[in-house]
Amino acid sequence: MSTSHIEELRAAIGSKYVLEGEARGPWCHDWTHIYSGDPLAVLRPGSTEDVAAVMRLAHDTGTPVVPVSGNTGVTGGGCALSGSLVLSLDRMNRIHDIRSEALLVRVEAGVILETLHAVVSGHGLTFPMTFGAKGSAMIGGMLSTNAGGSNVLRYGNMRDLCLGIEVVLPNGDVLNLMSELRKDNSGYDLKNLYIGAEGTLGVITGAVLKLVPTPKAFATAMVSVPGLSEALGLLNHLQTGTGGAVEAFEYMPAAYFARFEELYPDSRPPFAESHEVNLLIEIGALAARDATPTEDGSLPITTYLEELLAECFEEGRVIDAVIAQNATQRAEMWARREAAAEVTLSRRPLVNNDIALPLDQIEAFFSQMAERLEGIDPDADALSVAHLGDGNIHFTVYPSGSSLCDPIMEAVEDVATAMGGSFSAEHGIGLSKLPSMRRRKDPVALRVMHQLKAAMDPKGIMNPGKLIPDQNDWG
Repeated sequence: MSTSHIEELRAAIGSKYVLEGEARGPWCHDWTHIYSGDPLAVLRPGSTEDVAAVMRLAHDTGTPVVPVSGNTGVTGGGCALSGSLVLSLDRMNRIHDIRSEALLVRVEAGVILETLHAVVSGHGLTFPMTFGAKGSAMIGGMLSTNAGGSNVLRYGNMRDLCLGIEVVLPNGDVLNLMSELRKDNSGYDLKNLYIGAEGTLGVITGAVLKLVPTPKAFATAMVSVPGLSEALGLLNHLQTGTGGAVEAFEYMPAAYFARFEELYPDSRPPFAESHEVNLLIEIGALAARDATPTEDGSLPITTYLEELLAECFEEGRVIDAVIAQNATQRAEMWARREAAAEVTLSRRPLVNNDIALPLDQIEAFFSQMAERLEGIDPDADALSVAHLGDGNIHFTVYPSGSSLCDPIMEAVEDVATAMGGSFSAEHGIGLSKLPSMRRRKDPVALRVMHQLKAAMDPKGIMNPGKLIPDQNDWG
């Protein structure tokens, strides 16, 4: 791309929104600082028309484009590539329409998750996804990775929460899939092809998202149990007892809290005594009868959770429990879990895994991985947190040397896939999991992905080198 082309970009989206030199700084590396690049320029379009103009020029010149939203990913999917144009959607941050009766909202791709939460809360509604990076993560990136989080157990991933999208194609055409329908059986499901594609097929610029009524009250607790099998038994007990109202069921072992307290020495431990298997549990009450304070000021939903946990305590299925009595205590419990990225990435080298397993295989996974690690690297440390209710484990290993990272990663893949699991649950593939894709993804599936990529991005300019391994590496 020549200097004259850069001038065309300035004319198309505004000179001050074409960043070069040192102004590119924040976009030249990802959040983890593991991946970095030297892009030609960072572009900050303000509308779908701006994005289309950029893509037309990039297509004509064969220039790679890396779409990026909040840049909060941990697999390198949004990191800059040398010689590319970084396309930041951060200025496209408008919330166009909140439809309370239809339970939907229209947003641009650069809307920050926490901002969306705040805006729709004024209508008694919520967008039911949350995770630690909610203050910076943007809707476009969340759609591009099919993000999950702590509430997937009740509400699902981004695919489940999205009704429609708008996508700018590699040649600059605008694909309008901004449907508000819950059912539409009119051909291929193009929407879900772009969700989870990590910007390799086009640029998501807008979305129609589902909303749900905000729970009128929450019952939140830290609970310790004898083991993971008891944890899953407790989950089923709570789901039955509450009619499926469990919103979060998060696993944090003793080692996680030990590391958390090292990084945050002013924090309080969750229990008076340390326990090995600890859970953050939250139940959301929609009915007024469950959320209206009684004469003594207690909430029925909280009282009911206490009763359910007391039953399990009497039966030996619960060791200890602390139930939040106010919003401050609830926030303190969530702060421990939402610091997981900072906690797990605070040591290097590391093997950062984001796997999914059938629920009844989770305990066996940890047992088998302990044996495998002992054989590969007896000095390695492991640290885990998990969205236990949906089988998503963030299993981080700190090897005694960088040369052991690949053997450990392959061991995790071996164990997880043998149990019917996946090596990627919610963080995406990006760059870090390309070797896993090459080793573990069905070759027929990879061939179909290559065919789709070639048909939809024939010049190969959309976030090249991410998500799909080079065909020469496996074909």
